[in-house]
Amino acid sequence: MIPDPNDFDAVLFDMDGVVIDSEPLWEAVEVETYRSLGVPMTPELSRTTLGLTAKVAVQKWYDRYGWEGPSVDEVVEAISEKMEPTIRDHGREVPGACDLVRRVRAMGKRTALATSSPYRLVDATLDRLNLRDAFDLVYSGTEEPLGKPHPGIFLTVASRLGVPAGRCLVIEDAVSGCVAAKAARMMCVALPADYPNHSPKYQIADWIVGGLDGLFR
Repeated sequence: MIPDPNDFDAVLFDMDGVVIDSEPLWEAVEVETYRSLGVPMTPELSRTTLGLTAKVAVQKWYDRYGWEGPSVDEVVEAISEKMEPTIRDHGREVPGACDLVRRVRAMGKRTALATSSPYRLVDATLDRLNLRDAFDLVYSGTEEPLGKPHPGIFLTVASRLGVPAGRCLVIEDAVSGCVAAKAARMMCVALPADYPNHSPKYQIADWIVGGLDGLFR
């Protein structure tokens, strides 16, 4: 079963893992950066911070391992500096994502990009995928006092779109994002990267899908 378009007026897209297949890029950059600081980072550990803002993620690893030299903010900036050209040069669309965004707009629904990533990476993604004019609203959770799983990012987006929360549908790949969507009392489609062998924690979402191609056709 998939969402009925009559049940929502806006679709809020997460970015990393929903619009752009950037999670492998994040893993590579994070593993390189943290290991240079003496942190025993692995791709598996990197995935445990999926959906969190970069600052929250870096703070988590600093609290656990600590390191000499750069501050948390400096490491956040270093990761962003590496990620921006990586996305511009190597970023790939999540299969069906660009078509889905345009299809939602053609249905007369509002569209928003609601991401934990900073605006410099949002801009890189929009340019890379030619989606600069595809969204009614683009918003980064770096403007929020609390990141996902707090619902603030989605509630702010709904307010700016002028759409009641209950008429918003969120598409997320991370459990933290699904929790944030449901805390905001929105409908939620989960797109786990490891579908169908995903964590049972995704059951909080209203629908769990393995791809975007079948939505709203």
